[in-house]
Amino acid sequence: MNTLTVIAAQLNFLVGDIEGNTQLIINTAQKCKMELNADLVVFPELTITSYPPEDLLFRPYLYKRVHEALFQLCQSIKDICIIVGYPDQIDGKRYNMAAVIQDGEIKATYAKKELPNYTVFDEKRYFSSGDKTTIFKLKNTKIAIIICEDTWFDKPIQDCARAGADLIISLNASPFALDKEYARRIMLEKQSKAAQLPIVYVNLVGGQDELVFDGGSMVFDATGKLKQQAHYYQEDLMKIEFNLDQRLNILTAHTLPPEPQTEEKLYKVLILGVRDYIRKNHFPSAVIGLSGGIDSALTLAIACDAIGGHNVEAIMMPSRYTSTMSLDDAKAQVKLLNCHYVVMSIENIFKCFLTALHDEFQHYPLDTTEENLQARCRGTLLMAISNKKRSIVLTTGNKSEMAVGYATLYGDMAGGFSVLKDVFKTMVYRLSHYRNSLSMAIPERVIQRPPSAELANNQLDQDMLPPYSVLDEILERFLMQEQDAFTIAKAGYDLETIKKIVRMVNSNEYKRRQAPLGIRLTEKAFGKDRRYPITSGYFKKYYEHL
Repeated sequence: MNTLTVIAAQLNFLVGDIEGNTQLIINTAQKCKMELNADLVVFPELTITSYPPEDLLFRPYLYKRVHEALFQLCQSIKDICIIVGYPDQIDGKRYNMAAVIQDGEIKATYAKKELPNYTVFDEKRYFSSGDKTTIFKLKNTKIAIIICEDTWFDKPIQDCARAGADLIISLNASPFALDKEYARRIMLEKQSKAAQLPIVYVNLVGGQDELVFDGGSMVFDATGKLKQQAHYYQEDLMKIEFNLDQRLNILTAHTLPPEPQTEEKLYKVLILGVRDYIRKNHFPSAVIGLSGGIDSALTLAIACDAIGGHNVEAIMMPSRYTSTMSLDDAKAQVKLLNCHYVVMSIENIFKCFLTALHDEFQHYPLDTTEENLQARCRGTLLMAISNKKRSIVLTTGNKSEMAVGYATLYGDMAGGFSVLKDVFKTMVYRLSHYRNSLSMAIPERVIQRPPSAELANNQLDQDMLPPYSVLDEILERFLMQEQDAFTIAKAGYDLETIKKIVRMVNSNEYKRRQAPLGIRLTEKAFGKDRRYPITSGYFKKYYEHL
């Protein structure tokens, strides 16, 4: 039987590590040749620099290093064909490119045609669009190349079909967003069926700052049927065998893995994002302020699952308002997770602050200022530990709190990475139940008790906020669906409550802008997905209409 063996190399690269990425390409190509008898190894979009290189693309020296990497690949890879992504600068313009390397030389190149410029993508800031279709021959098979966004548009696909392609290879760096994997499958089914060509879709995997690339590389046959899929959230070398005697019939169709539930997907993305941010930035360990509440409990579980409990230190910092229950539950959790644990009271520090501020505060009543002081005592201690031990502080605030400003600048917002930044409070509970379904990691009482910041006597979150089930639905509609207050009210929610939440969201943009970056799970995460001005008169008029 005459066959073509293609390997979809779904790997975890490091942005900017051109030399390290190049060596990984070489090692992988050699392994695929020797162990998998590969004819062609396909790597993700912008493999050599990894994705997204952002403003590194403005540095002229980057392209010298990229060209040196391409030369090294040509010198090192002579007995197998590979396709790699890379950026290039040609006649004063930059392009998102792919190169076919075979027999010690670059046989063909392709420049991405469709450039995404929405949500987290800024490719029109960096690249010019290509205008040519690239087809190369391997084992008498005409293979076309497209890159990521090209796959979502009909014209690049049809250009490949009209040029006589037998097979389409799509290089991708598509980050995770909830339900995005479903959209990819539907799109690839449609495109392969319309072109009547098989499509090999290779995706990047791994964490890069707030983005997590989830893998899930796929191959569709010419009828639009999904035949194989690589693992999500981990590296994979997916072997695809085509029968060249039967119009590229795919021989290696596998049983497709079951679709994971939402909680499983999100939890695995959070683990991958935390692990790669810590590992790729060379932090030896992580430190977390543990409160006995559910947010810090879930953050601690994720951190321990990501880098091992022996690399995580939980700091319990009680004040006069901390309950015995919180102390007991925190101690119980660190035993479950086998991480380091320290109790460090902030009471004396808090008293010193109050004494120092006495004259300034003597004519003012007690308010949230004193509550925020406690959070800032804790933030200072955590950052001091971070400085001394080179550990990264993982903050524990969730998306619901960040949306309405229920967080303290330079207090509980102080840290290097925000694990739950794009996780609403109701999902925090769902993820906690999911984690405990694997093995007990969070004491049940932590999940069941009413949430409280414990910064004042008998304090509960619902003293200031509506129940989280209501708050999160309003935030989902206002933030994610961009509904106005009256539209939300028509869904059965109290207009006065909606007005309060909308005001809290819009008056706290300055806080969110100063928060640490965190893992993006949705296409409306705080950060690049949502870019509202801090100084603005827009909502003043909006409030008058409410």
